[in-house]
Amino acid sequence: MASRVIPVDPFDLVVFGGTGDLARRKILPALFRRFCAGQMEENALIIGAARSPMDDEGYRAFVSAALEEFNPSGISDTEAVAGFLRQVSYVALDATGTEGWQILANRLRGRDAVQAFYFSVGPSLFGALAEHLHSYGMAGQGTRIVVEKPFGRDLTSAKALNATLAAHFDESQIYRIDHYLGKETVQNLMAVRFGNMLFEPLWNSQYVDHIQITVAETVGVGGRGEYYDRSGAMRDMMQNHLMQLLCLIAMEPPAKFDPDAVRDEKLKVIRALDPVEAVDLVRGQYEADEDKPDYRSQVGDADTTTESFVALKARISNWRWAGTPFYLRTGKRLRAKVSEIAVVFKETPHSIFGPEAGRHRNILTIRLQPNEGMDLGVTIKEPGPGGMRLVDVPLDMTFAEALGPEAEDVPDAYERLIMDVIRGNQTLFMRGDEVEAAWAWTDPIIAGWEARGDTPQAYDSGSSGPEDSLMLMHRDGRKWREIRA
Repeated sequence: MASRVIPVDPFDLVVFGGTGDLARRKILPALFRRFCAGQMEENALIIGAARSPMDDEGYRAFVSAALEEFNPSGISDTEAVAGFLRQVSYVALDATGTEGWQILANRLRGRDAVQAFYFSVGPSLFGALAEHLHSYGMAGQGTRIVVEKPFGRDLTSAKALNATLAAHFDESQIYRIDHYLGKETVQNLMAVRFGNMLFEPLWNSQYVDHIQITVAETVGVGGRGEYYDRSGAMRDMMQNHLMQLLCLIAMEPPAKFDPDAVRDEKLKVIRALDPVEAVDLVRGQYEADEDKPDYRSQVGDADTTTESFVALKARISNWRWAGTPFYLRTGKRLRAKVSEIAVVFKETPHSIFGPEAGRHRNILTIRLQPNEGMDLGVTIKEPGPGGMRLVDVPLDMTFAEALGPEAEDVPDAYERLIMDVIRGNQTLFMRGDEVEAAWAWTDPIIAGWEARGDTPQAYDSGSSGPEDSLMLMHRDGRKWREIRA
């Protein structure tokens, strides 16, 4: 069964920071793939805007090189590449000055098309860009702006950033993008929960023993060392990506699948989170291995106390989840690149098979990467004679296998999210009050370890993280799932 591709309305999309790394790696290849899928009207305009002096042809060469590097499978269709490049142009402008702005305004079609502006720049430029869009008549009631994380580095800066945006745009016009929410499996999590009678009656503290959320990376900080050392794993990953996964797992069913209804329920989860105690928090820094430097060397600071790994136990104080812990961990230079959510159900209250049958649990695993999909562990009898020997086996739904060729055509996160901007659908984007609530929970955790003078524990590259992260669960009689691809 071929997937349906519904074209979006004609649009003008301006990518501020159009020559930057994010545009090159993600935004432009994502737009090209949507063009190839037939989702973009032929008169869509994609305008790169940046300080670099460049004409349209120069920018098209830049875009073509980006497609060759980050979407090599698609460039063999030379006609598609040429058609896409015809829709691409460039304006050199000064974000804080006046140069280029009138030229950009003259390129746009006004109310004849959806007007979207992707702020692929640092937050310090958001205010200037917003002011120029208004002063040059490019910001109307239907205008949409897209902003990337970080959405501040604490509650104070997040409030200031939200205030800057709110001074120029309504909340309904602001799309705070978190690419994790665009992943197919993340959306399937909502479908599994709310579209199947099988799970929702069991989705509570009566039946769920605990939930694990893991986002592990094999790479170090690489060329992001300067930025990362100002943020660390807590700000860079835990406060946004893992927080969003936690919300989707724990939230109540919304009254309808509507952007604000979904985000209202996510906000309730964040506000129900208990403070995290020091004993429930572990931070780490990766050490060098045979051919890769340690964290301190990569960020150029031998005394840095910024964490490249963080694990914690969170508790949600509401009727559904009281007593069920949520264990979250994320880190760099770990054993494998994997993102997954594991819902670990309680053991049966009584085993009729005797102690020799062993202890068994049902585990629902949602894999975000690699091999997107889900599996449910069930207990069965091991084949053969000799009594009731029980084993756990997975009911596996790997998307690529279950859906066949259709799974290969699933849009990546940026493709889906950019098209949602054009459609005006904010369901998968963070709201301002949600961002502030997340920082209100995160800030005391960071302030606590700074006040205590805690330093991250060293852990081996290619491991599962610091030893104390294992103890975080061992002392509760539980253990982390193995990090493996």
